[in-house]
Amino acid sequence: MGANDIRFTDFIASVIHDMKNSLNMQINGLEQFAAECRSAGNEDLCERLGPLIYEASRMDFNLVQLLSVYKLDNSIYPMDVSEHPVREVIDEAITQMGSMLALRGIQIEVECAPEDCWYFDRDLVTGVLVNALNNAYKYTRDRIRIASRIDGEFLEIRVEDNGSGYPPSMLKDGVSRNRRSNFTTGSTGLGFYFSSLVARMHANAGRRGELAIENGGAYGGSCFVVRLP
Repeated sequence: MGANDIRFTDFIASVIHDMKNSLNMQINGLEQFAAECRSAGNEDLCERLGPLIYEASRMDFNLVQLLSVYKLDNSIYPMDVSEHPVREVIDEAITQMGSMLALRGIQIEVECAPEDCWYFDRDLVTGVLVNALNNAYKYTRDRIRIASRIDGEFLEIRVEDNGSGYPPSMLKDGVSRNRRSNFTTGSTGLGFYFSSLVARMHANAGRRGELAIENGGAYGGSCFVVRLP
């Protein structure tokens, strides 16, 4: 490869940056239009804009995940594990999803001790929570719960909803199988892959982070569980 050649992966990373900028402009425009519709009392049009904003935001976040995976796989991500208040990170993830949650009238419940702090990469863990909220947004009826606790040597954060839960096939396969592309359902598995990778990147005293999915929780729906040592 010549000095002026560019690797295909580097080229794709550059394209992703450009696509992300364009998507952000579209999302901002849609959110502004939705706010104007609500102010004008046009709730029907505002409600119809909700799925468009969701899909555009989901694609934007997928691009962020792709860039993060690229950087992590190439050991160029500036991993910064330091102490953070857990509630602040949860609130940051909720803020990123705020406009979409408001459009559907979804209620968010948070259970987190205000004094709880933990060591992790703030941006990556926020990304994992936004990914979990994206999934919960799609399947919940109208309520999402985020609960955190310090369980021995681990910080556990759960994102639960009151939908119908994960299908038996997903629970049987577990997170590792759901990280793969599924051409029948159209799922790329990117969200699970990204979240699993981030969890495993957090290690302490021989312990590594882990990701799990289950049904039940406080609302009886799906539960997305991340544990960090």
